[in-house]
Amino acid sequence: MSKMTIRRIVVTAGEPAGIGPDLVLALSKESWTHQIVVCADKSLLAERAEQLGIEVELLDYEQGTEPSPQRQGTLIVDHIAMDAPCIAGELNEANGHYVLKTLERAALGCMNREFDAIVTGPVHKGVINRAGVAFSGHTEFFAEKSNTPLVVMMLATQGLRVALVTTHIPLAYVSKAVTTERLEAIIHILHQDLVEKFAIPSPKIYVCGLNPHAGEDGCLGREEIETITPTLERLRERDGIDLIGPLPADTIFNEKYLEEADAVLGMYHDQVLPVLKYKGFGRSVNITLGLPFIRTSVDHGTALDLAGTGDADTGSFRTALAHAIELVEKKPS
Repeated sequence: MSKMTIRRIVVTAGEPAGIGPDLVLALSKESWTHQIVVCADKSLLAERAEQLGIEVELLDYEQGTEPSPQRQGTLIVDHIAMDAPCIAGELNEANGHYVLKTLERAALGCMNREFDAIVTGPVHKGVINRAGVAFSGHTEFFAEKSNTPLVVMMLATQGLRVALVTTHIPLAYVSKAVTTERLEAIIHILHQDLVEKFAIPSPKIYVCGLNPHAGEDGCLGREEIETITPTLERLRERDGIDLIGPLPADTIFNEKYLEEADAVLGMYHDQVLPVLKYKGFGRSVNITLGLPFIRTSVDHGTALDLAGTGDADTGSFRTALAHAIELVEKKPS
């Protein structure tokens, strides 16, 4: 990327009663090399800034202008009005639709190339559902808005990236969900985004088995023999993807593997995420692969009890923004 190329990154503040507005306002304490546009209610940010004792100049976003680096002490706001007043720490389902409006604005802006990436603050799924909208999460929302049939959940921290074949399903359903078709599709998305978004020319992907000891030659389960191993062999031979495994999940996180791995692919949520969060809790980021735009997010919830107190940890949010900046700087001009 040319050093002079300034990108525009859109940030959604998430649930207004949570720490999302606090995290966004913390960005104003320093300058940034790229432009940050916040999708939120301007009055919400002004009130929360006063509550937190943050002096910030809130500037109106002007569409059609060239992006410029973000100046310390300012925030550029694409104003989207809340439907009801907000008190920090007190959920109000009347604002459920407001949260979705900020997400939709950000997604559409990325799809029309107005923005180069989205960084999302935490939302409260219960409030949105109680507002009358079936909402299972950011990932599914963005996939639907962009007509993306399948997305991959990746979490990253310093020295480790993990991706998932299955995500938020009961453990009892995992075995049937790990099909040849799904495994192939997930690996293709993971490989493609590592090449195109992370600029890794020949990514090396380490793959966990499903069962203890990766099935131990069928003694502890046959999913490796019948599904996982044949699929990996076919993708190696047919598509030239560099796949290692399946390996037992209790040994795959050894340094001798991790120092070579560009990503570790797990079969289910709690197989790999406890390791990732132990290694980098508060400094990890959620990245959605497969979307036609870059999307990163915090790895935590709304923390209602911390909203407006000044005690919110900005580590994960800053990591999410840093990853978005890293990825947009790898995009072609």
